[in-house]
Formats: sequence, C-alpha cells, structure tokens
Amino acid sequence: MKARLDSGVPTTHSEASLIAKLEGLADAFNRHDTDAVLDFFADHCTMNMPRGTQPCGRRFEGRAAVRAGVAERFKGVPDVRWEGAAHAVVGDLGISRWTVHGTTDSGEPVDADGCDFYFFDADAKVVHKDSYWKLVDTPSTGPTGA
Repeated sequence: MKARLDSGVPTTHSEASLIAKLEGLADAFNRHDTDAVLDFFADHCTMNMPRGTQPCGRRFEGRAAVRAGVAERFKGVPDVRWEGAAHAVVGDLGISRWTVHGTTDSGEPVDADGCDFYFFDADAKVVHKDSYWKLVDTPSTGPTGA
C-alpha cells in the first residue's frame, strides 16, 4: 500500500494561494506573533513538535493547545528565527523547508535545518502541522544516529 502525502481530498485552492499562505505563516512565526500564526489554523487543528516522548514528538490538539505550543516555542527559544524558507505544495499539503536559528532560554544555541508539513482543509486553514529538525551533535553529545 502506498502512503499519501496529502489527505486525498481534492483541493479547490491554487498552488499559488497555498504558497502565499506558507509565506504568511513563515512571516508570522518570524515576527513571534502567536495571534497571526493562529489566524492560519482551523479550530480543529493539531500540531506535532520535533521533540517529545511520543514517536510523533509532542502533540498539541485543538486551537487552544496549538496556541500554547506556539507560545511555548517562542518562550523556549526567545530569539528563534527561520531563515532561507522554501515552499512547495502537493494537493492540500504544503511543505516549508528552512534553517532555524536561536538560543534556548538555558543558553544553548539552536542551528538546524528542518521542515514543516502543513495540511490544509477546504477553507485553506491548517488542520495539521508536523515539524522536523535535524539532530545536531555537539562535542559533548557525539553522534546520536545514522
């Protein structure tokens, strides 16, 4: 069985309109504007963070939980920024690739390539965001995987 990258629901939105949404999301994230970020999300949205105790990372379900997760990201890496973003669209799936930079609230540097997968509904609102970051080894941690 082949896995689908999109929901399989035909989208009525043009590639250009969804690319514009992805650009708007990137801009809102870089402004650390939680309200603007959430304007792109549906009420019944979910978000998976790159790290967590589950195979999917840490999962937030529902608009209030996603809002808390976004705010937590901004608090945990107060100077976080995503640079060099490139976007692509396949059906109702938007993909953003970027490099994240910042410093955690405990003083650890953040510098990693990553990507987000955004699934849009019929109203072009995000129903699911799934984030991935490369694991970057430091001299103290050494290699952690293939």
